[in-house]
Amino acid sequence: MKHRRKFEFSPKLLLIVLTVICGLLLSVSVIGREVLRPLTGIVSAVVIPMQDGINSVGVWVNDKVGSMKSMEELQKENEELTRQVEELKQKNQSLQGDQSELEELRGLFALSEKYASFPKVGARVISSGSGNWYENFIINKGSDDGLAVNMNVLADDGLAGIITEVGHNYAKVQSIISDESSVSAMSVTSSDTCVVEGNRESLQKTGNIDVAYISKDAGMKVGDELVTSNISSKYLAGIRIGTVTDITMDSSNLTQSAKVTPVVDFQHISDVLVITQLKEIPPGSERAD
Repeated sequence: MKHRRKFEFSPKLLLIVLTVICGLLLSVSVIGREVLRPLTGIVSAVVIPMQDGINSVGVWVNDKVGSMKSMEELQKENEELTRQVEELKQKNQSLQGDQSELEELRGLFALSEKYASFPKVGARVISSGSGNWYENFIINKGSDDGLAVNMNVLADDGLAGIITEVGHNYAKVQSIISDESSVSAMSVTSSDTCVVEGNRESLQKTGNIDVAYISKDAGMKVGDELVTSNISSKYLAGIRIGTVTDITMDSSNLTQSAKVTPVVDFQHISDVLVITQLKEIPPGSERAD
């Protein structure tokens, strides 16, 4: 049986083959460079502009993507700033409300100090009826808080009115500008007595209400301060009403009339003080409240 001879590369033969291959590659490289040079120029003329164009498009797309990202970030920042502004507005409104309430409380405290000799209960106005003037209004305190009919009501710097009706948790107040109101008053300067009569129409037009029954010989003058008098049947004495602005002789030549500017702003009443002490009715005081 014949045995096949196993073919093997000798190291010497392998070296010769590799040397030949390297030589061929070097030859092709040298010859091919000259042959392919025109083709390389053509390819460069075509490929390089395309590459520049592609690079330009890439840069443009990258800029647009960056711009879109920046716009999204700016939009988010704007939304966050808007939210913060709204929060600051709400906080500011809350602070303004607190400041307004604090000022009102300070005003009530100052008013309470002016009439420190009277026992008082604070209350808030919860209804002013129709219109913009507090001719009649309702407060949030009633008989459960010790209030009763004919108790005097203070606001701003003096007399606002008197309680005419009381419930368990509310009370109705008739202000001194009501057409049904009449208050026995006196001049602090001359001690002359008079009657302050409510007149909402006059208050709306001139800012004043009426003063009647002033003696023709009275020494009352423009600028005098009027307060509730001792002879009032329902109002405690010494509560400020307002300032005299005009005095005229009546047609009968027996009495004078005047105008008074109230110390209370009857377009803006939010908090009041109710004097819980009732007036003891003196004899002969039926002429006016």
